[in-house]
Amino acid sequence: MIVHENVPVTLVGGGQIGTGDLAMVLKLAPVLVAADGGAVAAHAAGHDPVAVIGDMDSLPAALAQRYADRLHLIPEQDSTDFDKSLRSIAAPLIIAVGFTGGRMDHALAVLHSLLVHVGHPCIVLGSDSVTFVAPPRLVLDLPHDTPVSLFPLLACPTRSTGLIWPTDGLPFAPGRRIGTSNAAAGGPVTLTPAVPGMLVILPREHLTDVARALVAAPLWPDTGFTPV
Repeated sequence: MIVHENVPVTLVGGGQIGTGDLAMVLKLAPVLVAADGGAVAAHAAGHDPVAVIGDMDSLPAALAQRYADRLHLIPEQDSTDFDKSLRSIAAPLIIAVGFTGGRMDHALAVLHSLLVHVGHPCIVLGSDSVTFVAPPRLVLDLPHDTPVSLFPLLACPTRSTGLIWPTDGLPFAPGRRIGTSNAAAGGPVTLTPAVPGMLVILPREHLTDVARALVAAPLWPDTGFTPV
């Protein structure tokens, strides 16, 4: 493990980052790590990461020199820089910014890594939403009619309370049944997936609530896949 922290970590990538997003996330996750070219965005915003992780194909020479004492080169090409970073950070929570808004294949690779590394709780911040894999039990207090979208990355029966449309007994699975466009009934919402693999997508204004809930939630074990 490259980064060991007892507080949440911000992971910055080279994708789209909204104005003020990095500063906002750092208030919740004060340790900054860059995935390869994410160091460019961090430096431009006036922040120096404690580590830069990746294959370094997107890191300018000037920043490679500036951060020479904290570069962690992982040259294999079987995984993305997001994946390399996620599996290299031990922290109560990772909040990833700069990993959305670009190519669809990149977005799908991010979701793949969230599933592979479910033992490393991670929230992906987008322009209008937050996305994460539901832990074994998630408890959130959400206002009435808050959108709660559930998208299974694999067959994943999920019990719930506090949703307008209950999910108990539904055969959630890719190509069979998804749960997008559900909503909170108002008050506590609980999700209890049978296995790791249920994506939860909520409006981004609930980032702080989600961060607190994930830190308090039990953990899944990682799936164990490591590229060689």
